[in-house]
Amino acid sequence: MERIPELPNIHPEQLDMPSMDKLAPVGDMNHPPRILMLYGSLRERSFSRFLTHEAARILEHFGAEVRIFDPMELPMAGSVPETHPKVVELRELSLWSEGQVWCSPERHGAITAVMKNQIDWIPLEQGALRPSQGRTLAVMQVCGGSQSFNVVNTMRLLGRWMRMFTIPNQSSVPMAYKEFDEAGRMRPSAYYDRVVDVMEELFKITLLMRGRTDYLTDRYSERSERAVRRIDAQIAKL
Repeated sequence: MERIPELPNIHPEQLDMPSMDKLAPVGDMNHPPRILMLYGSLRERSFSRFLTHEAARILEHFGAEVRIFDPMELPMAGSVPETHPKVVELRELSLWSEGQVWCSPERHGAITAVMKNQIDWIPLEQGALRPSQGRTLAVMQVCGGSQSFNVVNTMRLLGRWMRMFTIPNQSSVPMAYKEFDEAGRMRPSAYYDRVVDVMEELFKITLLMRGRTDYLTDRYSERSERAVRRIDAQIAKL
């Protein structure tokens, strides 16, 4: 194939020409959207867990199938083999999911070790599969004091690194101890309304992404690398 005069550094045979036709969804979309939820605290009265369950109720009302991973007894990343039951459970849930929700308390201006440990156990690649790539992601945080956005900003960076599509909206709940009753239910407030906004947006964008993630995450650079490897393999056989 001839080179493109205006783009001499591009290999035309590896360049995709995007179109609306290629964005047509493929695969089975008869099941409810699958959402995995992670929270970042092991405390008995955990506000990140309370917020996660509150968000799960909203998603289930919209029609999602929701699974919440319990981080209790998940070993530190790298301390046990990948065959550990909790590691296997987390990775299988990530592969199962089409979207995810991450919710962490803020500790020392950052996400908790509990939250980071869960993310660290999810590999970028698992054989020929990518347990996080192409999933939608919503991020939320709870604060013990005044409102901050340190945690959601950090999780956005992590989501990008994990090749996830993080939605624009987010939730940050200040002085969380005031926002939940004794039963762990969130009280009516502007913060609760924002949680509804975030889950609504996540659900909508997950629906838009379904059946399209393989195409949306197919990259020119990776196609070019695969082509070079194929050529190298053929040369090695000569």
